Amino acid sequence: MKLSRKGFFKGLALGTISLPLFLRSLMSENIAQNQQGGPNVISGKQYNWKMVTTWPPNFPILGEACQHYADLVKEMSGGRINIQVFGGGELVPPLETFDTVRNGGAEMGHGAAYYWAGKIPAGQFFGSVPFGMNAQQLTAWILTGGGMEMWEDLYKDFNLVPILAGNTGVQMGGWFNREINSIEDLKGLKMRIPGLGGKVLEKAGGAPVLLAGSEIYTGLERGVIDATEWIGPFHDSKMGFPEIAKYYYSPGWHEMGTALELIVNKEKFESLPFDLQAILRTASLRISTWVLSEMETKNAEVLASLMDQGVDIRPFPQEVIDQLRIYTNEVIEEVTANDPIAAKVYASYDAYRKRAAAWSEWTEKLFYTKIQS
Repeated sequence: MKLSRKGFFKGLALGTISLPLFLRSLMSENIAQNQQGGPNVISGKQYNWKMVTTWPPNFPILGEACQHYADLVKEMSGGRINIQVFGGGELVPPLETFDTVRNGGAEMGHGAAYYWAGKIPAGQFFGSVPFGMNAQQLTAWILTGGGMEMWEDLYKDFNLVPILAGNTGVQMGGWFNREINSIEDLKGLKMRIPGLGGKVLEKAGGAPVLLAGSEIYTGLERGVIDATEWIGPFHDSKMGFPEIAKYYYSPGWHEMGTALELIVNKEKFESLPFDLQAILRTASLRISTWVLSEMETKNAEVLASLMDQGVDIRPFPQEVIDQLRIYTNEVIEEVTANDPIAAKVYASYDAYRKRAAAWSEWTEKLFYTKIQS
């Protein structure tokens, strides 16, 4: 007896399926698979995996999350699956994480989907969209709004299984060594900024530069770049940006709530017993909650410290924000125009975004404008 999850629950609701009968059938099916040695057989076999990441070794929160995940998976599996975590550059360069995992050089990787924009344009919508959804909205779309099914379908052709692994929350706009008083000030600006945000900057006449985290400080210090976005006050301070940049701008229009991802080699994932597959997915949900919580806590603490130190923190002028929004719409139209898959994914993303925005008008917006001061 094989039923989809949707069909099963519909049948229960209509009374056309008996729960005891369904469970007896399911048990018989599982017993038959066990006897055939199927992948759902629980055994004592130990799996020793490697995880490569896009983050510098031992990087706060993001790198820590990878190690927490490995520790949690080991604990939940009773030591049956051990994951050794490698920071960017320790085993492979940070931006080679995607190809390393898809080709089997490591079983898992950790990063953000926009790093692979050159390989999968549609993948960017699972990471961050300028002027897009915040953390809770993006998470909801992925987990319960149809996003995850599209994400998995997109990555399967690259021999990968994507797993949601956290969110940074709303980011800051970045550190600049020139004032931004109008959209004209972005012309000729060399800025470290990835993904769709980089294409938007290019529309404004700037020059986007993609640098791994470990290379940003040197690039900004030596004038290779004029500005950089990274994450938020906590990480930016750890990177030393307040020492070498004059102005700190907000908000992070390009990353309103960036999802992080675990990518798993599809063949390796499917070779695992079903309980270990479930553990890999379940552990990621716990880590996801920890990442966003830690981001909120640490960023609030460090922002207060930066303000006490007199760091020049500024909002982008409204004119700049308005024009960047126009450029964002143009960029998305270009990305989706000749890519049916990207168009399909973005259509789902945008429909969810509009529903979420209408809901937040009566909740989040009023909370900030009427309640919190």
